[in-house]
Amino acid sequence: MKNLTAPRGTYDILPDDSRRWQALEAVIDGVCARYCYGEIRTPQFESTEVFIRTIGEGTDIVDKEMYTFTDRGGRSITLRPELTAPVVRAVLEHSMLQSLPLKLYYRGPFFRYERPQRGRFRQAHQVGVECFGTAAPEADAEVIALALDVVAGAGIRDRHLDLNSIGCPACRSVYRKALVEYFEKNIATLSEQSRVRLQTNPMRILDSKDEADQRLIATAPRVLDFLCAGCTAHFDGVKSSLRAMSIEFSINPNIVRGLDYYTRTVFEITSPALGAQSAVAGGGRYDGLVESMGGPPTPGVGFGMGMDRLIIAAHAAGSSAGDERQLDVAFVALDAAGLAALVPLLYATRTAGFRADVDYTLRKMDKQLKGAAARGAPLAVIVGSDELSAGEATIQDLVTRERARVAIAKVEDEIVRRLRHRESA
Repeated sequence: MKNLTAPRGTYDILPDDSRRWQALEAVIDGVCARYCYGEIRTPQFESTEVFIRTIGEGTDIVDKEMYTFTDRGGRSITLRPELTAPVVRAVLEHSMLQSLPLKLYYRGPFFRYERPQRGRFRQAHQVGVECFGTAAPEADAEVIALALDVVAGAGIRDRHLDLNSIGCPACRSVYRKALVEYFEKNIATLSEQSRVRLQTNPMRILDSKDEADQRLIATAPRVLDFLCAGCTAHFDGVKSSLRAMSIEFSINPNIVRGLDYYTRTVFEITSPALGAQSAVAGGGRYDGLVESMGGPPTPGVGFGMGMDRLIIAAHAAGSSAGDERQLDVAFVALDAAGLAALVPLLYATRTAGFRADVDYTLRKMDKQLKGAAARGAPLAVIVGSDELSAGEATIQDLVTRERARVAIAKVEDEIVRRLRHRESA
């Protein structure tokens, strides 16, 4: 029988790695709390219509990447390929637009069938925020600032913000026409994929990494030259707010985002720590999204950030988040009687709020102490036949190697005293 392995494009998060994930999740929760965003959790699968209506046909996600199946009730179901559309569905279903602005954040897995590569998986994990109910450019700047704070909190210092505006439907239709005319004149030079996009979603050609396409893109019409007065004023407001917060950025007219529901502001955060696939986060404004799903006209702005990519980038940047000690005190039993005597002390130490563990296998003392030191424990409590006969335990400082005998009745207080002293030092 063949050995079973995780499906291609997925991976297991083992205990050593999960601590890094927990550290990142703590950063996310802390930053979002400071910005007053509340957490929302949606199902991992939805009606396929949720994504057809929002992402748009003709996109790679809908045409090639979604995991879609028919359930036993004959309904078309899709594992979510992104999380904004499910959040909007939940907001409408639960009538959450009664009090605006509405600020939400989420995190969790999403699924896309694409070629696995570094930082890109078929089951990946995303964190994002959504701010509904305000068209103010200051809200765009707030969302961008929040995203940058999460990236910084993850330990990624080398990061860059690219900014663009793709206008509203009115000015973007004029731009789209000019873009189509330009690329049709050069269609013989376009890559095969871009020729398809020319018919379905011409602005996506600006995302192409093909070298021949890149040469054409360099001289293509710029969306910023087609913005109407309202979109120009909005973009100026976003830039002004970012400058007021001393947030540096570059204007990149080729950022268009891969989902059809974006309007006006779009942005991307990159880090060289990820190599060629450098994007860490992306987002922007989507003023027509709620209405496209049957809700009232409601402006919105948000971002999505790949947690897998954040972990990789943080590790490459030398972040030590999640590498902190795993253990505060190790209990070392030298025989069965000693193990029984340590059970109440172990429980009391955990109840006091400390990370405590015992090696139930009763290995030799030096191996138990070596294992405890490897997990970062500063203290060990040792009980063998000698200690039991005297009604005592040996407390060993695993840093200085100093030992002291303490009455078992006083071990709990001594542990707490020593650990509290270390915390305050």
